[in-house]
Amino acid sequence: MTTQSQDRSAATALDPTALDPIALDPFARDSAAEGALLRAAGPVVPVVLPGGVAAWAVTRHAEARALLTDQRLVKDARHWAALQRGEVSKDWPLIGLAVPGPSMVTTDGEQHRRLRALVAQAFTPRRVELMRPRVELITRQLLDGLALGGPEVDLKSAFAFPLPMSVIGSLLGLDPATHELVRDLYERFFSSVPDPAGIQATIAQLNAFVNDLVRQRRERPGDDLASALLAAGQSEGVALTDQEAAATLRVIIAAGHETTVNLITNAVRALLGHPDQLELVRSGQVGWAAVVEESLRWTPPTSNFLFRFAAEPIPVGEVVVPAGAAVLVSYNAIGRDPLQHGVTAELFDITRDPSRHLSFGHGPHVCPGSPLARLEAQVALPALFERFPGLALAVPDGELRPTASVVVNSLQELPVRLY
Repeated sequence: MTTQSQDRSAATALDPTALDPIALDPFARDSAAEGALLRAAGPVVPVVLPGGVAAWAVTRHAEARALLTDQRLVKDARHWAALQRGEVSKDWPLIGLAVPGPSMVTTDGEQHRRLRALVAQAFTPRRVELMRPRVELITRQLLDGLALGGPEVDLKSAFAFPLPMSVIGSLLGLDPATHELVRDLYERFFSSVPDPAGIQATIAQLNAFVNDLVRQRRERPGDDLASALLAAGQSEGVALTDQEAAATLRVIIAAGHETTVNLITNAVRALLGHPDQLELVRSGQVGWAAVVEESLRWTPPTSNFLFRFAAEPIPVGEVVVPAGAAVLVSYNAIGRDPLQHGVTAELFDITRDPSRHLSFGHGPHVCPGSPLARLEAQVALPALFERFPGLALAVPDGELRPTASVVVNSLQELPVRLY
């Protein structure tokens, strides 16, 4: 006699649609609880994204690590059956993440290796370490500005955003006057809530911004990363086309600021909510690098990474992800997987034994900008708490408002009092 769960598992192995999909909250009101729900449902589970788009979510560390190197999961959206059938509207709020143009994020194989190699040259550990003085200077300037202001401030807008935006902006030679425009465009781009102006209008504005940047650097090359990317590979005949350059710059700008904004915001919130952990690092018993890694694990900057596509049926445990399915990686769920991080996985604990998380990805598509994000956070956090040793939330933690996105894991603002 079989149990109900055994019957369900057997049916699922033959028919992946036998599982009831879990609807992801477009407002991300409780990402931790949603991650736990996904993880409890299985290592790979069907989900419904805002707007009624079906996908599969990878929810556990071991399975994610394996699938992120599985060549049957590809980045080419031509393998997405629902898109090819016309079932995904061009006005779907997250369409720009699914079909964003030819860059290292959306390609596989030799094309991906070529595009990634050109970008990776700018983010080697040595090159990133050479940026440290610049990061330290921007950090000091921002903290000086905070000190001159009032006792209460939105730390996300006044510190967590301008630091990485200034760094990536200086690398690319962006006009500082464009930083707020960039922030607004990417907030709309990553939002799960329909924009009254329409997502296609946002995509058009982003494309116009990066296309103009490419045109300017083609006409007047400078001593900046955008110019270097356009020049790289020319003698070997593998230089970026204008379309590839624009798509690549759009990825670099997004990854170069959004991840670090969320990392700093989430780390400050975690430390203020765990004064015992804050005391450990302030007393020198634990290093700031440990704070950064635990923050990346506990509240990863990216909730769910969209998309990969199943080029053929992929068995995972007792289920089969069907060919043509869209697959997302749920870092929210994976980061607190007790099978990887132990029975205390739900706790924020900067003293835990080093245990590799996957919050920057894994395999061929691992984030090449992760050394820069780590550097910025490891500079920003100790400087902030040293300058304002009595830093405190200005509202109860329960009143903090999450960003309305199934992709970005952050807060709309982080109001604090500076002491």
